[in-house]
Amino acid sequence: MKKSVLIVFALLFFTTASFSQNVINLFNGANNFFKLLQEEKYTEAYGYFDETVKAKLSEEQLKKVWTDVNASLGKAEDLEAVQSKVQGDFFAVTVEGKFQRGTQDFILGFNKAQKIVGFFFAPKPTAAKYLSPSYADTTLYSEKTTYLTSPGHQLAAIITTPKNNKNFPVVVFVHGSGPSDMDETVGPNKPFKDLAAGLAAQGIGSVRYVKRTMIYAQEFRKTFTVKEEVLDDAVAALAMAKTIPGADVKNIYLFGHSLGGMLAPRIASQVPDLSGIILAAAPARKLTDMILEQSKYLFDKANDTAKTAKAQFDMAIAEIAKSNVTQLGSMKPDSVILGLPVSYWIDINNYDQVAAAKKLVKPRIFVIQGGNDYQVSQKDFDLWKAGLAGNSNAEFKFYPELNHLLSQQVEKGTGTQYQAFSSVSATLINDIVAWIKIK
Repeated sequence: MKKSVLIVFALLFFTTASFSQNVINLFNGANNFFKLLQEEKYTEAYGYFDETVKAKLSEEQLKKVWTDVNASLGKAEDLEAVQSKVQGDFFAVTVEGKFQRGTQDFILGFNKAQKIVGFFFAPKPTAAKYLSPSYADTTLYSEKTTYLTSPGHQLAAIITTPKNNKNFPVVVFVHGSGPSDMDETVGPNKPFKDLAAGLAAQGIGSVRYVKRTMIYAQEFRKTFTVKEEVLDDAVAALAMAKTIPGADVKNIYLFGHSLGGMLAPRIASQVPDLSGIILAAAPARKLTDMILEQSKYLFDKANDTAKTAKAQFDMAIAEIAKSNVTQLGSMKPDSVILGLPVSYWIDINNYDQVAAAKKLVKPRIFVIQGGNDYQVSQKDFDLWKAGLAGNSNAEFKFYPELNHLLSQQVEKGTGTQYQAFSSVSATLINDIVAWIKIK
């Protein structure tokens, strides 16, 4: 499996009518095509083309195209199918390419027989840039680069600490699904960087680190669970937080975003002296339910009334439903569903995050949710609220205008919204600060 964790939620970021006859097969086909090019197996790669293309493009010409790409950009470091889009009777798959000396995305056109009928260089978009939010007053805090270490792993991390403060609280940030850097960068947006700055300016330190799936992607091509993906490093980061000079070791918090929030109760059960957990846009339901809901939302948003689009959508839904597995049965642990091993699905499907949160004794719980979040909805917020209704340590706050990245928006959009820059809400940060300082 290549970057398997990313593929699980790739559906969340598809544009409009993106449900092909078999999205996973198209992604695999695109990835295999470029893998063969990387290995200079041009004859095998050429075999992916439809006969109509072969009449216009020879194998030697394909070899020259790829040789020229390498001459210009250097050796390919990563090539990954990230998006699928229906275009008439064809399916366009976007492949992100990272090379030694730059980036270049490609678009492969597939016909219904899943043969390549088009091979294009994607134009480079004029991307929005990250801007430091107004609440990021660098005179009030400092940052130190370090490494989060565990057996066989070393992850870059940043410790942010308020200046001229002693016995300050510390928050550890835990990512959502998919490979992610320490800032949880999505397009020009950096939610964790914003949060770290906003908290530090008000006297609260933090730890953020690169997610293991980004650095050690090769380890996630076999059987694994959320233990390897999230839990081990989160526990190590919480231990690191206690070693920060000036930190109040009795005032350590975990901020879990999306999947990180879903797993926060499970992490807290391993760190009994944790002061509190913040569940930001955290699913209260099974991942399968979340993906199905998101897929339906995107399909309805596309408003594609064509019969073929509906048929493609139904096939995608059937594929997603396969992930709702709770025991191995006759399957092998490394069997793949939606790009993830069955071992992963069994582990997370047998985890009840609301029940786990109810069992926690010490840590305070702060559940926060945005109304313009199409990935995690108010339904999840309400489930958390109902499940923890009798817990005096739990607090809930709903923000009607926030999206999944915790920024203020005028509407509930799609993944394309994440390509526009917007900082994490200052109101949200102020509320987190107030909640932490109440004690």
